[in-house]
Amino acid sequence: MSAWQQRLCLLLLALLLSLSAGLASADGVTLNQLSTARGDDGLELNFSTRFELPRAAEDALMKGVPIYFLAEATVFRSRWYWRDARSARVSRSWRLAWQALTRQYKVSTGGLNQSFTSLEEALISLRGVSGWRVAEARELDDGGSYYLEFSYRLDTSQLPRPMQIGLGSPQGWALSVERTLPLNPDFSGAAVTP
Repeated sequence: MSAWQQRLCLLLLALLLSLSAGLASADGVTLNQLSTARGDDGLELNFSTRFELPRAAEDALMKGVPIYFLAEATVFRSRWYWRDARSARVSRSWRLAWQALTRQYKVSTGGLNQSFTSLEEALISLRGVSGWRVAEARELDDGGSYYLEFSYRLDTSQLPRPMQIGLGSPQGWALSVERTLPLNPDFSGAAVTP
């Protein structure tokens, strides 16, 4: 194989890798399970993640700074004649805080609060969701082709302003995962990462 053919093969390999990276990207978070199912009320999403809290985030948490996690799901209907139409978009936020007086971790979401004695128990409670309604039944048309864009991340935009200056992966605050999930005609879809 000549040198230019080797370069062409490497270029094609790099192109294929960059295309597959557009479908799923992760930074410190493993997406164990992502699935959808259509119910009577609409489209429900189940997901499960695996990650360890970065040392910098854990140190800030122990000093009284609450840490936020954000999950977002957007359902799109594919269209050949124009940009894909957004059918539904939802988000869910979790707040993780250390309560020094009670020596417990507190996880808050949507007005619900839970207390845990260890950080590991608190992280388990916010690593996944089951039966999360991401689209109403009226927003889904049986004749269309749909896909779901999902993201889960450590939300550094809700940290105190002085902590946001210069944040990035070098300091260990980057935790995120993104995935695009094509939906079957019955609106089911599943992606499992070992």
